[in-house]
Amino acid sequence: MKKQRTVKERLQHIIFDYNTVPAKMFDLVLIAAIILSVTVVMLDSVGWIHEGYGGVLYAVEWFFTVLFTMEYALRLYASKTRLKYVTSFYGIIDFLAILPTYFSLFFPGTQYLLVIRFFRVLRIFRLLKLMKFVSEGEMVIASLRASFRKIFVFWFFIIVLVSIIGALMYLIEGEENGFHSIPEGVYWAIVTVTTVGFGDISPQTTVGRALASLLMITGYSVIAVPTGIVSVEMAVMNKKMNTDLPRRDQCCSDVRHDEDAKYCKVCGQPLD
Repeated sequence: MKKQRTVKERLQHIIFDYNTVPAKMFDLVLIAAIILSVTVVMLDSVGWIHEGYGGVLYAVEWFFTVLFTMEYALRLYASKTRLKYVTSFYGIIDFLAILPTYFSLFFPGTQYLLVIRFFRVLRIFRLLKLMKFVSEGEMVIASLRASFRKIFVFWFFIIVLVSIIGALMYLIEGEENGFHSIPEGVYWAIVTVTTVGFGDISPQTTVGRALASLLMITGYSVIAVPTGIVSVEMAVMNKKMNTDLPRRDQCCSDVRHDEDAKYCKVCGQPLD
């Protein structure tokens, strides 16, 4: 005789599973609610919309907040290990997604932080089982981890460079030209080396402009070097992933298959 599932087990099936129709419908409705709630927050930040429909948008936002609060409570109740869910990535995002509305009762304006709910849309990857995108995402993360030390050394060099240049500009230009302190000189050096160029502070002397010109030329490497480091690591990771994937020598040898594939996706033959 088939055992009757409890209410908690049914909730676990609907909320945390992703390969059944009820679970998919739950996630689809949840994602639609997330997008609508974030849209409401964005519209409320527009002046003329807030003046004309602020009350309605405020009520709608509280509706979504109560809805997400109930959903969070259900997730806590249905979790097999509540502490594991609360401390997980999605658990933290779920909790942060409902806080700003309550905080806005004491700190006006904090409700706009509800745009953090967009992170919850990442559930769509779990919902649709986009394994191809997940594997590519894992490759990017692995590449960033592999290149972290190289990038760290490079950025340490940049920090030292802008600190020295900032101090030199403070000595060369002085307070009369807008460089009131070394930190302001460092700020100018960062803005210049990253090719942002706000223009709120600029050198006026010939020596200062010459130094600024050298820093501007150096600034191109700020983008080129980290990009090159990560690109090389991504190429290595991509080659490794392609090498590890199952292939056939007899047919379709240029086809990339999933790691758990048993048959060729082109010709249907069993994989070696």
